[in-house]
Amino acid sequence: MAVTLDKDAYYRRVKRLYSNWRKGEDEYANVDAIVVSVGVDEEIVYAKSTALQTWLFGYELTDTIMVFCDDKIIFMASKKKVEFLKQIANTKGNENANGAPAITLLIREKNESNKSSFDKMIEAIKESKNGKKIGVFSKDKFPGEFMKSWNDCLNKEGFDKIDISAVVAYTIAVKEDGELNLMKKAASITSEVFNKFFKERVMEIVDADEKVRHSKLAESVEKAIEEKKYLAGADPSTVEMCYPPIIQSGGNYNLKFSVVSDKNHMHFGAITCAMGIRFKSYCSNLVRTLMVDPSQEVQENYNFLLQLQEELLKELRHGVKISDVYNAIMDVVKKQKPELLNKITKNLGFGMGIEFREGSLVINSKNQYKLKKGMVFSINLGFSDLTNKEGKKPEEKTYALFIGDTVLVDEDGPATVLTSVKKKVKNVGIFLKNEDEEEEEEEKDEAEDLLGRGSRAALLTERTRNEMTAEEKRRAHQKELAAQLNEEAKRRLTEQKGEQQIQKARKSNVSYKNPSLMPKEPHIREMKIYIDKKYETVIMPVFGIATPFHIATIKNISMSVEGDYTYLRINFYCPGSALGRNEGNIFPNPEATFVKEITYRASNMKAPGEQTVPALNLQNAFRIIKEVQKRYKTREAEEKEKEGIVKQDSLVINLNRSNPKLKDLYIRPNIAQKRMQGSLEAHVNGFRFTSVRGDKVDILYNNIKHALFQPCDGEMIIVLHFHLKNAIMFGKKRHTDVQFYTEVGEITTDLGKHQHMHDRDDLYAEQMEREMRHKLKTAFKNFIEKVEALTKEELEFEVPFRDLGFNGAPYRSTCLLQPTSSALVNATEWPPFVVTLDEVELIHFERVQFHLKNFDMVIVYKDYSKKVTMINAIPVASLDPIKEWLNSCDLKYTEGVQSLNWTKIMKTIVDDPEGFFEQGGWSFLEPEGEGSDAEEGDSESEIEDETFNPSEDDYEEEEEDSDEDYSSEAEESDYSKESLGTEEESGKDWDELEEEARKADRESRYEEEEEQSRSMSRKRKASVHSSGRGSHRGSRQSSAPPKKKRK
Repeated sequence: MAVTLDKDAYYRRVKRLYSNWRKGEDEYANVDAIVVSVGVDEEIVYAKSTALQTWLFGYELTDTIMVFCDDKIIFMASKKKVEFLKQIANTKGNENANGAPAITLLIREKNESNKSSFDKMIEAIKESKNGKKIGVFSKDKFPGEFMKSWNDCLNKEGFDKIDISAVVAYTIAVKEDGELNLMKKAASITSEVFNKFFKERVMEIVDADEKVRHSKLAESVEKAIEEKKYLAGADPSTVEMCYPPIIQSGGNYNLKFSVVSDKNHMHFGAITCAMGIRFKSYCSNLVRTLMVDPSQEVQENYNFLLQLQEELLKELRHGVKISDVYNAIMDVVKKQKPELLNKITKNLGFGMGIEFREGSLVINSKNQYKLKKGMVFSINLGFSDLTNKEGKKPEEKTYALFIGDTVLVDEDGPATVLTSVKKKVKNVGIFLKNEDEEEEEEEKDEAEDLLGRGSRAALLTERTRNEMTAEEKRRAHQKELAAQLNEEAKRRLTEQKGEQQIQKARKSNVSYKNPSLMPKEPHIREMKIYIDKKYETVIMPVFGIATPFHIATIKNISMSVEGDYTYLRINFYCPGSALGRNEGNIFPNPEATFVKEITYRASNMKAPGEQTVPALNLQNAFRIIKEVQKRYKTREAEEKEKEGIVKQDSLVINLNRSNPKLKDLYIRPNIAQKRMQGSLEAHVNGFRFTSVRGDKVDILYNNIKHALFQPCDGEMIIVLHFHLKNAIMFGKKRHTDVQFYTEVGEITTDLGKHQHMHDRDDLYAEQMEREMRHKLKTAFKNFIEKVEALTKEELEFEVPFRDLGFNGAPYRSTCLLQPTSSALVNATEWPPFVVTLDEVELIHFERVQFHLKNFDMVIVYKDYSKKVTMINAIPVASLDPIKEWLNSCDLKYTEGVQSLNWTKIMKTIVDDPEGFFEQGGWSFLEPEGEGSDAEEGDSESEIEDETFNPSEDDYEEEEEDSDEDYSSEAEESDYSKESLGTEEESGKDWDELEEEARKADRESRYEEEEEQSRSMSRKRKASVHSSGRGSHRGSRQSSAPPKKKRK
């Protein structure tokens, strides 16, 4: 037989069986020998006898008898099987090799009675211990002549039979690493089939409103496991279903694994699905409930079920009694929702392994067995016979909720879930449009089909009306948001008022704390300049006294040679001198007397008898001061970088080799000068990136504000981006954005290739790139799913919505900005752009004019001390989609034609928040708000003009103009507003509007002629006056109100 047997595994497991037997716990105590016989029965899928064989040998051996005696083991099987078992039979003279009892192999003859072999085995049983009681698996009864004759032999001898199913099950329940790997693989295949096939198929059925029977859907799942694409790379011949998939909906639910899917059509309500896949004889199980348009009550019950499962996972720990686990969960139900106590499933799961359901390891109130590390359970919780108050039809009135996973018991802490299929409401809920909306759409479609060309106009007006209502809805929503915005901002600012910022004093740098620390160098005694590198101090002679100055007090130094002398000039920092940006006047004691500068002079001429020129001291001092200053500044810059760094917890390394891991990634920003590849690995509480050079960067899960996954669709790189809550240090700099990426295909294209587009090489390269993209996307997605499962979905990766993306330039270059569920991001260009929507106060659009192709977007944050973010050059076509998106996110937006001076605006608000909100707060940005404010009085509008006017030059020009010009302009604007108002209010027809336009043209023509004659007379007068007044008159003409022509 060419099949190999894992000898080490056999010896390990036989030793475990014997050691448990010899301990004599429970049923093992009374057993003198163990007899396991396996016949041939195609109908039996799970049996303890075959499970024990699979556990020991890795295969099921039919028509085989195994007798385990105290000091020897006898196997009786056909000739081929005996050949296979010879691999583990001990050789002569080596009876107790590996600590396992010696094996005797007996060959079963097909057509004979095998009596002599039976007698040998019965003899061995009698010699084992007391030879009276044999341990058997009483439930396993195999048919066939061979089994019958053997059982007759046993019965004739009158042995006492003791059922040892439970104790053997407990022995093999703790899985070894190899077994766990098989079970993890089985669980991952189950997850793949559910996610990629079943869930997608149900979505299609619901979308298309198909009628599909439960039994047909279950069959399609069984067929799906024959396709390699759903098997996570496993060989289809090694994969089988543990049981036929169970799909239930429409009021008929039975939350057991012994039922079969009925032939009723799937009802779009609560759809429970249970499926388990077996890989290389090891089982896994998964149960989910998909909900179509669940009501609030259904969602609450479902969330409670998820909470119970979390509690159950916490209770499943090494050494805990199974009944205690069950009772703990029941206590939670009694406390929180006692009405569901009689609705919950009778047991909460069972042990699983080679057998799908281990009857002796069921999680119920009676089970006294203790949990052990390495046991695998299928946990299943459900509520049945729940009443849906909103249900109208009989099948809608009753529903059930059922969830289950394959889990692994750990030493301490909650059990590990192996079936990583998301189960929150947002992941299993299918939300459809309201029926009314659908009916409206259907009616509209029908109307469009029925009506001919003559009715096209009526339909168009209907459409524009609908569009108007959408815009109006948006405006109404924005009005509500505006009121909320001002109230919340006012409350927030008054709360923050107490927290005044403390101004930071400049660090006082003391050179020496006491005179004894001063160096005793000859240079100092000789009244020369000496630099003490240890204390970063320059000691200079001042009026014959050696005086120390710390390097931090020196602003700059210069050296010059004039004739026979060298001059060294030292400038110091003092109040009134510019300290550079953001440093201000921050001296500990600004009232003291300060030295501003010192100049030293030394001769370039060598004195008789001296070896060096006196100027050498100044030259050396100049060089060393520069050096020390540079070192000090570098250190200060590094300290400043570290200043705001929050100390992170240390990373807890998981030594398990099956950690989620991605290889061959680049990190941005670079650790060193040039970019380096490395691998990203997920551990217990964070990620660790290790470069090929050995550099390490740790990112903790609790420090991640946004985890983004940017797929490679339409991009040249595929990215995992982490936007952090607190900056981390690496490469001597602080970073709040870290990303890991890999390139997809070639970023550059060789234009030198003059090849035909259908050239085989090019087509092949394209095909390869497509495959590579798919491969990378799958690898990244798998990594993300594993990480989310590892962190119990506390860390969720967001994927940008490409359809909602728009182009803009947040920095120097234009890039595609894409919204995610909680942020606006661009992760493909560097530097990256991430704005958290929760931190945004409002959005203002600038330069929104009809004749401009682009506009700008200003993001104002809730923290008014934070600088606003500008995104420039957004195409005007994106304005409406952006408004729609912001409105759906409940974010207030405003728009205007000018660019505003935001630094000045924010300073004004921070200086006097009360005054700002008394004047109407952010309503100054509203176009309607300006009109209403103008009527309130001059004083207020003057304040606003002064504060919020973007260009001060225009403001000054307006002040220079005469009052009469200003009033005429105001009248003009008032007149235009009134006329607009009247036109909108009274719905006049086209003829009346035409007539009004003609009148307006005549008036404007008359006014223009009058204006021309007036200017002619002015010119005649002006020839008498000086040229100075001419320039002023020019400015008056430029500010005359523009006349508009109406149509």
